[in-house]
Amino acid sequence: MDAEETSRFVRLRVELVLEVLDGDELTKAALRRIAADPELPDAERAHAGGDVTEDTAEALAYLVDPFDLVSDVPGVELQQASWSGERFAYDPDSPKWDFGDDDEDDDEPADDVDGRDER
Repeated sequence: MDAEETSRFVRLRVELVLEVLDGDELTKAALRRIAADPELPDAERAHAGGDVTEDTAEALAYLVDPFDLVSDVPGVELQQASWSGERFAYDPDSPKWDFGDDDEDDDEPADDVDGRDER
């Protein structure tokens, strides 16, 4: 692909930190979503149900869908998405958790539409 073709694609990085206030309610919502998913085979349904019951981070990851975030945005089509949830120690006062910092472990440099490095 040349620069003009690749400039149509944008990687949007979103990082969220959520506090789980009611793990039981979250798990129940994930189980309802799993039960209502007509495309989920029974074997996967049982596996997913076990995962969300054991780990609220998995339940949250099952309920959050990147397609839902961009489905109403005009002029774009979601090409690829991945996401996961994990429990971690969070201190809102720590500078470690300041948003807006570039990830130090980026595997590719960020390029603008002219192909110049943004850093």
